[in-house]
Amino acid sequence: MTNDMTQGSIIPQLTRFTIPLILGNLFQLTYNAADSVIVGKFVGDDALAAVGTAGPIMNMVILFISGMCMGAGILMSTHYGGKKYDRLERQISTTMLGGIGFSLVITVLLLLFAHPLLEILQVPGDIIGAAKAYLRIIFVGLIFTFIYNFFSNTLRALGDSRVPLYFLILSALFNIAGDLFFVIVLKWGVPGSAAATVLSEALCCLCCMLYIKKKVPLLCLGPKWRVFDSSILRTTVSYGITSALQQMCVQLGKICVQTVVNVQGVAFIAAFTAINRVDDFAMTPQQNIAHATTTFMAQNRGAGKISRMKKGFFSSVILQLVYTAAVTVIVFVFARQIMGLFVGGESEEVVSLGVSYLKLISVMYVMPAATNCIQGFFRGLGDLKVTLVSTILNMSARFFTAWLMIHMLHGGFDRLAWANFFGWVAMLAFQIPMIVHRWRKEGTPG
Repeated sequence: MTNDMTQGSIIPQLTRFTIPLILGNLFQLTYNAADSVIVGKFVGDDALAAVGTAGPIMNMVILFISGMCMGAGILMSTHYGGKKYDRLERQISTTMLGGIGFSLVITVLLLLFAHPLLEILQVPGDIIGAAKAYLRIIFVGLIFTFIYNFFSNTLRALGDSRVPLYFLILSALFNIAGDLFFVIVLKWGVPGSAAATVLSEALCCLCCMLYIKKKVPLLCLGPKWRVFDSSILRTTVSYGITSALQQMCVQLGKICVQTVVNVQGVAFIAAFTAINRVDDFAMTPQQNIAHATTTFMAQNRGAGKISRMKKGFFSSVILQLVYTAAVTVIVFVFARQIMGLFVGGESEEVVSLGVSYLKLISVMYVMPAATNCIQGFFRGLGDLKVTLVSTILNMSARFFTAWLMIHMLHGGFDRLAWANFFGWVAMLAFQIPMIVHRWRKEGTPG
């Protein structure tokens, strides 16, 4: 099923597109968080810390792959909105072939360099072995990560955000069942958690491919799957690399902050792992609204509907504000109960650290709501350099503030929230003049 976003009522259309994105990512975060919850409660704090220190590297690689697919998806949305179906087919086949080749190469490299990467992060010696085992198993499944992200971004580019949700639900349920079996029954510990994640991704990928073969004629290319257009690849790489770098910069910033956290001890690391999961749950819907805005903007840009693009941006602002008000109240009021989901009752120090952070960061969630609105706007225009530069500014300010407040001034755990705040301030200081210039000086967003 496809969805033409160049016509119809905007807010209901954005809402219908956004809700499956939010639910899909919440399920994805659920099976990622299942690793932390099950490992933390049934293996211990050291195992939770191992998963946490492996997480930034794993996420950085996955975000690079998803960023490449996202960049290609912007081009697909533009071709689809402009009814350029031949160009769309060539875009799809070229992206698929190029992405499979890249995934295989990067898998080999990451398997070889997993240990040195963890050493760069200053991972403590007592957990580096478990972290390395976790990463290597995850890296074996990168081909599944690419194939799913490719098809899911392709479907979303065509306006279908519901079907990827269905596959993620199946994958999440399988991952949680796998975690329970491998970690609790077989007692495989951290490697068992990674194995469950890879198997769930493989299932999700298989289901997506079978659905497309039977239900989406536009993507049943037949012999055209072998079409490889080098000129399209160059454009795709340009979009994809910029989008991927932007995604990676987010994770690189987290990795840099992780290096500050890692020298503070296991309790600090465990609390940091838990609050990152909470922030992911809280902020991912904001990103999903921005992604819906991107698809909306790209399709209407392809159709040349500038006025509708402007209306779509303001509609996304309304959606962001409504969601952010709700999540702020929930996280602030239930901070202790939320932390209790991730750590055992005997880890009061970890819980207390997390609660102090969550009560502070929750009132700051309006900041990423604003930055995500503007990011979605510029991604839809294909102006990915703005999104990249603003992200670099955000992560640089975040790391510097964390290093200064915690490492140099020996501040408490809640200083990490202030590091996030100053990162968002730096981001908005760049974004706001850029969007004002685009709108007022040039007259149109396109």
